[in-house]
Amino acid sequence: MSDVKVILTDEVRGLGNRGEVVSVAAGYARNFLLPKELAYLATPGNVKRLEQEKKRYDVSQAKEKDQAATVAKAFEGLSVTVRKKAGDHDAIYGSVTASELAAALAVKGITVDRRRIDLEEPIKRLGTHTVHVRLHREVIAALKVEVVAA
Repeated sequence: MSDVKVILTDEVRGLGNRGEVVSVAAGYARNFLLPKELAYLATPGNVKRLEQEKKRYDVSQAKEKDQAATVAKAFEGLSVTVRKKAGDHDAIYGSVTASELAAALAVKGITVDRRRIDLEEPIKRLGTHTVHVRLHREVIAALKVEVVAA
């Protein structure tokens, strides 16, 4: 088993952020990271290319972070209501999904990718819940979700 050094082209959970040089198993690089273009081999030429791209990337990341902070301000005091069928003891049938929350936010005029909504555990009860939305790697907003009986 030999490890291979790769440069990440995007954030990979549990591995690292964009632009980092990491050492991974050869099979993981060959079968997953390289075909999905999440990384490229860390050759001397690619390392130079990384340094040039890093400057442009830092500027774009600063812009994205500012935009995410603006959107996070919109989340302050924002509450989303989701209607679900409920049974005994305020238990709902099924659970509230990230897709439903993204749709409820879209109705309010805020577009968020469902994959950015972190449901630490499924919402299976009526009431008020707090859900975290990762708008940027460094910007996380709290969303108040009110689940009511339909």
